[in-house]
Amino acid sequence: MKILRTDLDGVLVVEPAIFSDHRGYFLESYNKNKYREHEIPIEFVQDNLSFSRKETLRGLHYQHPHGQAKLVQVLAGHVYDVTVDVREGSINFGQWIGIHLSDANKRQVFIPDGFAHGFCVLSETALFSYKCSDFYAPEYERGVLWSDPDLAIEWPINNPVLSEKDSKYLRLRDVPVERLPG
Repeated sequence: MKILRTDLDGVLVVEPAIFSDHRGYFLESYNKNKYREHEIPIEFVQDNLSFSRKETLRGLHYQHPHGQAKLVQVLAGHVYDVTVDVREGSINFGQWIGIHLSDANKRQVFIPDGFAHGFCVLSETALFSYKCSDFYAPEYERGVLWSDPDLAIEWPINNPVLSEKDSKYLRLRDVPVERLPG
């Protein structure tokens, strides 16, 4: 397993060891002890799967309070995955990174609590998996507008398919401070 640091403190790209032969491949998608050795000491309590069609954009989501660290990966397909620092007072507040995740590269991204997350689907369909460190609490679900001009995220699609909720989130600068992680 190889860990790559990103420009956002705490956000890590995980490249699992892949063992391939004429039958296919094997990889360990999660091993609590190995992840702890690599600075991911999170106890995950909930696993989620999302199936989406091409040009679907989901996000940018976070939960506060009861924030969720996440370990995300694509099981089938190809997505552009975005993480935004929404921690009030952070030196990286409002900064984002984008990473291509696919069933071909088998990469994972570890996203600590305090970051908004979203992705858009570039393949015909995508099966997206994420482990969460806290349970989903709909009353604490928060979000930031995917197209916030202050963030200037370089999404690789122009006219995404959005949920009604995702299309109505506020720009980051308009989110009340009490609704942001500290």
